[in-house]
Amino acid sequence: MDKSVRPAALRELTSTEIAGKVKEYKTELFNLRFQNAVGHLKNTGRIREVKKTIARLLTIASEKAVSDLEKEATDNA
Repeated sequence: MDKSVRPAALRELTSTEIAGKVKEYKTELFNLRFQNAVGHLKNTGRIREVKKTIARLLTIASEKAVSDLEKEATDNA
């Protein structure tokens, strides 16, 4: 994960922004894997960081979806 990005900061993002970040990190992960296969990747630890960041983003997106559903259910009750 980027050292400057913390989960608290990610929770402030909108769902659309989170989806955009996930897409960016997945593209980066693809490029890192390709570089690793070719043998040009110097920092192989970056692959692990990016995978963890994607997981964090997806977890936060899931949390937001659940909270939105709960909010909607209480509004309708």
